[in-house]
Amino acid sequence: GGRLRVLALFDKPDPLDGPFFEETIYVTPSRLPPDVQTAIGECAAHAAQAIGLRAGPMHAELRVNRHGPWIVELAGRSIGGLCSQTLRFGTDASLEELIIRQACGMPLEELSRAGQAGGVMMIPIPGAGMLRGVSGVEEARAVPGVEDVEITAPLHNPIVPLPEGDSYLGFIFARGERAASVERALREAHARLHFEIVPSFTLSL
Repeated sequence: GGRLRVLALFDKPDPLDGPFFEETIYVTPSRLPPDVQTAIGECAAHAAQAIGLRAGPMHAELRVNRHGPWIVELAGRSIGGLCSQTLRFGTDASLEELIIRQACGMPLEELSRAGQAGGVMMIPIPGAGMLRGVSGVEEARAVPGVEDVEITAPLHNPIVPLPEGDSYLGFIFARGERAASVERALREAHARLHFEIVPSFTLSL
């Protein structure tokens, strides 16, 4: 109805310096001061109003500096990939359930985020080549706080890092009492993974 309701605010603790970069870690709830979080929500709401987005899901990316929040991207869509697995609402509703219920005109459950702090790492591609093997997955899953490790890149297929590539090696999911412990779990799990990537060659006749 034209009024933004913030369901979750994710921090991205890595620097993410340009001109291009891979996104890696998302952690919620945000560790930013409450006034900064409020300013982020207001900035996103003004941007949505400016482009006429009045209903449905909204995904906004912002940067914050000493001058306040700045919109980087805004679209009428849900969070991408498998990242929504970090979110549960009310009595255990998924983000997708909330979106469908709103689209069908059904009443929404309590919109407050349920459970502990949560986070996801989109596993970056360290270099171009052919992915021959992945090891350390069970060791990564054994890190306290880690819920799952999903390798989505198929073996024996070429992988390409950004800016030419458009995917990740997989995802690591974690939960904990605090956002800081979730971030530590994600980084430790990532450190236990090893990817065998061999150079690929193009033959010309």
